[in-house]
Amino acid sequence: MPLNDTPHLSVIVPALNEADGIVPSLQALQALRGRGVEIVLVDGGSTDGTPELARPFADQLLAASCGRARQMNAGAALARGRVLLFLHADTRLPALADQLILAALDDAPGSPVWGRFDVLIEGRSPWLKLVARMMNLRSRLTGIATGDQAIFVSHNAFSVVGAYPEQPLMEDIELSKRLKKLAPPACLRECVITSGRRWEAHGVWRTILLMWRLRFDYWRGVSAVQLARRYRPQGSARKGAGAQ
Repeated sequence: MPLNDTPHLSVIVPALNEADGIVPSLQALQALRGRGVEIVLVDGGSTDGTPELARPFADQLLAASCGRARQMNAGAALARGRVLLFLHADTRLPALADQLILAALDDAPGSPVWGRFDVLIEGRSPWLKLVARMMNLRSRLTGIATGDQAIFVSHNAFSVVGAYPEQPLMEDIELSKRLKKLAPPACLRECVITSGRRWEAHGVWRTILLMWRLRFDYWRGVSAVQLARRYRPQGSARKGAGAQ
């Protein structure tokens, strides 16, 4: 991509020890890349060769301190797109994601400046479909988006709200709260597909209850640091999606 061309969209992918899946995840973005979308991968210190595997499939390959918020902020600081899309390494976008995003954030007066997709959760458990429906409905009712839903935001609005707060959990919730003060989100019904490995590894309903408790406690003022200590045993190294 010529450096004097400003891409309309930058996809920022934070990764940590994703060698098993990073190549197919980034291969799925190459059609977007062919249409001028910038792909930025930010590695948080992988020890399994993730950066080397990712290199051919990204326009920028960055290193940052481990922590999803820090990694995404590092990617956003160097991304050149007018719109930023934050994508988990185990989440796949719909084929025309770039066109859907640009149509939603069309620069007309009163248009949204941020948004997210609906989500489908891939896995064996039949309960995962219900989990996804609940996530999508809750997001529409509250105007709060989670990282699994592939948050997108204009570069300018992201700067205005001060980027992601560098906290170990609930950074997506906090970013949504800040962005809501600017404008309600564009809630796209087209779906991203994310891995259900976290739910299936620890039990779907057990994980749902944990996430609800974490969100409720965060709402009543418990610090993200304290919540992260409770979350960590459920997902070592924070591989995959964050708390929702």
